[in-house]
Amino acid sequence: MHRARYWDPVSETKVRCLLCPQHCLIEDGSAGFCRARVNYQGELYSENYGKVSSIALDPIEKKPLYHYKPGSQILSVGSYGCNLRCLYCQNYSISQQKVSTRYFDPASLLALLERFENNIGIAFTYNEPLIWYEYVYDVAKLIKDKRPETSVVLVTNGYINQEPLKELLPYIDALNIDLKSFSDKIYKKLCKGRLDPVLETIQTARRCHLEITALLVTDENDSHEEIHNLASFLARIDKNIPLHLSRYYPNFLLNKPATPGSSLLEAREIASEYLNYVYIGNYPEADTNTYCPNCGKLLIERKYYQTKVKIKSPNCTQCGKGIPIIL
Repeated sequence: MHRARYWDPVSETKVRCLLCPQHCLIEDGSAGFCRARVNYQGELYSENYGKVSSIALDPIEKKPLYHYKPGSQILSVGSYGCNLRCLYCQNYSISQQKVSTRYFDPASLLALLERFENNIGIAFTYNEPLIWYEYVYDVAKLIKDKRPETSVVLVTNGYINQEPLKELLPYIDALNIDLKSFSDKIYKKLCKGRLDPVLETIQTARRCHLEITALLVTDENDSHEEIHNLASFLARIDKNIPLHLSRYYPNFLLNKPATPGSSLLEAREIASEYLNYVYIGNYPEADTNTYCPNCGKLLIERKYYQTKVKIKSPNCTQCGKGIPIIL
């Protein structure tokens, strides 16, 4: 185990974790809500430090990131544990229980990156990377110190306190934040969390390349009113933030029917009133191409995870408008 950061002693046997808004009070010998941070003899430890449960070379579009180095591949790694309890979690086998892992110290993971051709960097994903904080921080800092051109990506629920987030962000290039709902009631009901800390994370993370995913759960967070509120919030930050509206399928503990395709298309139409780039995910029938918001020119063509980039600079080839894409 690796000694954790961001906690306070409460008594000889209890500690308060200050990494995320759960603010767990943890007894000696017990783990926090995330199952990854453990009180051992009055000190907090990261039990999953360096423990990798999942690893794969993925298209960057799978994160999903559509405006960050499109058409590239990135080594994706995950551990176990999560600080939310989403009833529909697609990765519940690693997020909601401990699993077999392989240990990689930060230097070993950096060396692993060099073994893959056409790999732009590393993405911390699959389970919640922010409860892997100490390891993510150490790896990201080592990469930026040794290979600053290498990309470091977070795919996260954004459920973290501001102080640790601000310390980590200088070493992060891009994030996709999963905004579960724009309703605090739904956050509590479906995920055992709160909305406001995630909105604060989105505002703070804007200093990096940022994209947002919203999984639309049937009859829970897919109302027209909620889509209006979510999209208008993002537009007030930057109307060029890409929004991915993803289709829900029954999984884990939630058996509601899959999101109707019509709901996804209506949600995209609503969100597009506020945002320049709105995509539908997890629904093969949807158009996922990128078009110039000024003249409609096709700039990036996507089919499944096959991507054709038709621009060589972040400008429309027809009208010259600047496009917020990192190539």
